[in-house]
Amino acid sequence: MDTQLQYKCPCCGGAIEFNSSLQKMKCPYCDTEFDVETLKSYDESLKNDGVDHMEWDTQSGEEWQEADDMTVYVCESCGGEVVCDATTAATACPYCDNPVVMKGKLFGDLRPDFVIPFKLDKEAAKRGMMEHLKGKPLLPKAFKSENHIDEIKGVYVPFWLFDADADASFRYKATKVSVWTDANYRYTKTSHYSVTRAGSIAFDHVPVDGSSKMADDLMESVEPYDFGDAVDFQTAYLAGYLADRYDVDAEQSAERANTRIRNSTSEEFRNTVIGYSTVTQESGNISLHDNRSHYALYPVWLLNTTWRGEKYTFAMNGQTGKFVGNLPMDKGAFARWFAGVGAIAAAAAFALVWFLC
Repeated sequence: MDTQLQYKCPCCGGAIEFNSSLQKMKCPYCDTEFDVETLKSYDESLKNDGVDHMEWDTQSGEEWQEADDMTVYVCESCGGEVVCDATTAATACPYCDNPVVMKGKLFGDLRPDFVIPFKLDKEAAKRGMMEHLKGKPLLPKAFKSENHIDEIKGVYVPFWLFDADADASFRYKATKVSVWTDANYRYTKTSHYSVTRAGSIAFDHVPVDGSSKMADDLMESVEPYDFGDAVDFQTAYLAGYLADRYDVDAEQSAERANTRIRNSTSEEFRNTVIGYSTVTQESGNISLHDNRSHYALYPVWLLNTTWRGEKYTFAMNGQTGKFVGNLPMDKGAFARWFAGVGAIAAAAAFALVWFLC
């Protein structure tokens, strides 16, 4: 049986054929011409496309030996569980602000490998809240004047930290466009390129929040943390604070770590492809090795406030002071702002028309 080898055009995807008069391969759909060696090289690069290999060993860690000194509190409203020493009085849930009750002693949890101790106190969290309210023109004025903080809790949030070396390979479709004119015509030339990149990137302490009660985007918003301040865990660091009890283990957190590693790697490699008019990633694969995970506690101040029957939760990085949290919007102020922007745009358009006339 006779078989016919077909090449697809890297530019438009159409089937291309050898043009005997040009002694080149030519696409009948977009008229792009290729040297045979160029297509052969492109075909070889396609064979090198692979799939991601991002698996983790998440079996490390030891159980907490200080169980007799630790107490677990449980919120019967949201189900949140916090861990603290036996002398700490917990009166409200740091997540939903409802009362919590003592559940019992700590058994079976993994002992953290590291902890970043709190550097900033409760007063710093209050000041952070006031600074967060400044410069917000759409914030209702009454929110700031009537606002009071219902509860401030210093909480050690559980994080899984992922270390790995990533070997990556990416292929991009790129173009260079040049334009010129003569007395009669305007010409556009588009040159197409297949660009490949390969290399390695080391990742250290990629954090993934290990608590389902903590919104991942909220915890990622208070990043980054300086791991240089991390120390080996001791229960003494919990004195006067709460520690969230992880309910998402390392194995369950690995996929989010992979997503963060994949996005960062893709961005770093893409930034090396410069000098082109357009760049589109066609394929890419990442393989991890020397990968490992650690369990750590990171400091977060949680602030809860109530306004007009709505609860608002804010978070501050207990190491750096970075403050995040959603705020209510004054709809009247927004309408006036939008009308003002519209008026400015309309005035600018009128001025342009008047100038052209």
